[in-house]
This record gives sequence, structure tokens and C-alpha cells, in this order.
Amino acid sequence: MAVLTCCLFLVAGMHSQSIPLHPSRAAESDLEISGSGPALRGQVRFLRYADLLKLPQVSYEISDDTNFKPKTRISGIELDQLKRAVDQTAVGDLVVAICNDGYRTNYPTAYLRAHRPLLVLKVNDKPPAEWPKSHDGGDMGPYVISHPAFTPAFKVLSHTDEPQIPYGVVRLEFRDERQVFGAIRPRGQHLPDSAVWKGYRIAQQNCFRCHNYGEEGGRMAGHPWQVLGAWAAADPAHFRAYVRNPRALNASGHMPGNPQYDDETIEVIRRYFVTFAARTN
Repeated sequence: MAVLTCCLFLVAGMHSQSIPLHPSRAAESDLEISGSGPALRGQVRFLRYADLLKLPQVSYEISDDTNFKPKTRISGIELDQLKRAVDQTAVGDLVVAICNDGYRTNYPTAYLRAHRPLLVLKVNDKPPAEWPKSHDGGDMGPYVISHPAFTPAFKVLSHTDEPQIPYGVVRLEFRDERQVFGAIRPRGQHLPDSAVWKGYRIAQQNCFRCHNYGEEGGRMAGHPWQVLGAWAAADPAHFRAYVRNPRALNASGHMPGNPQYDDETIEVIRRYFVTFAARTN
């Protein structure tokens, strides 16, 4: 029996561009996508690099992305526009980028509007195979996410809004922000201006990139949310040391420290994680 290979074609907003969504991966440069809207219906599809290049592009000369040398020219598709093009009728208002090492970044609506991140397709007019190496000597492709420029949009104590600039991006998910962040909402009742809620906002942007709670969150770290909660409740000194300088506890670890966090900032993060201490599911 012959195997039928099909592609779905979606209209890219007002630009009338067609985007073929493929049912299987044909090359390492194919971008894996999923979403809950009518076009994807929770299924995994793939976008070809050549097809992404046909979409309307934006270009910038950047000087503040630590993945690149100053005055690097990047071009690509704004995430918000790609989200609309792929599944503009989807309920999801969050773009989740997943990397080949388990690192994960989340782009809520507020972040998309404030910073206009883009999926980079070319660096200095070159394709991914000719991009510079990452800081650890590996490949930065198949995809990188960057910004035209980054100005922090919020600050919580000594945590400042951080640029979400992952490399090695292999998958984008178009999700419901309430569902994803709801998994790590502080347990119990807490006022919006409480220490626990401040810790939640910091953990949402920082810790959630590498640590997971169940199926949500990054998979780069070996310690899930519940373990951090147990440390926060039973051994506050260990928790504080882990947040500020994890490599002092494990020299072979990959987690960067947070020396910029003052004692109050670390304490609100700890108090937030304490709300998960009794949770085992």
C-alpha cells in the first residue's frame, strides 16, 4: 500500500504567504512545532528552513546579544508574526522555545510586545551551517532567538527582566499561558504584592528555563521543582547557596550562578519554593 505524504498550507496573515506544515522531519534544519489551535490540533508538524525564508523577514544590526559579537547583522521572523502565521486562530498566547539540550524559554504576550524577539534565520547573511560557534564551542543552530535590542521591561527586587536568547532551538510550541504558568503558581493563598508572589515572578522567568514541574519547564537541570521546594523548606542555607553559586556545590554543574541577587531576592524565591515542599505530584 502506498504511503500518502501530505502537507497543510496556512495563510500567513495579511501577507498571503503559504506555509507548508509537514507531517515528518526531512532534515535537521526542520523546525518542529505544535499547538492547540485548529491548524495543529495538538499534533506535531515541521517547518522547512527554505519555507521559513519565504516569509516576510526583518533585519537588524545587534550589539547587545551575548551569543554574538557586537555589530552582528541578524535576519529572521518575529515570533509573534510566526505564531500568527502558523496558527492565528489558536487560543494559545505563549510561545515556548525548546532547545536540543533541554533548555527552554517562554515568551508570554507581554514579552513578545515589549521585546519583539525573532527566530533568526541568517547571521551576517549566512545560513546556520556558517554561523559562529556558541560560547562552549558547539553549533548555535538550527535556530537562535534574538532581539533587535533589549531594554528590561520590569524589575523585581534585584532581578531584572532578562533577555531570552536561546540557541540550538529545535521546537516551538504555541501554548496557553495560563496553563503553562499555572503549573508553577504558588500553592496556597498569597497577596499579589507578597514575598511569595515576587518569588514566583522571578522563578517563572529564571528557574523555569532549566527546572521542570511535571511535564512543564526545562529539562536541562537534574533537580525538579519539588526538590527545590524540599531544599527551600528543610535546608535554607543549601538553597541560598545553590541559587547564588551552584558550582560551589557541584563543580561539574552547568547552572550559572546569580551573584547579582541580594539576600532579600533569594529569600523571596525561597519562600515561593517552600509552597511546593509538601507536594509530591
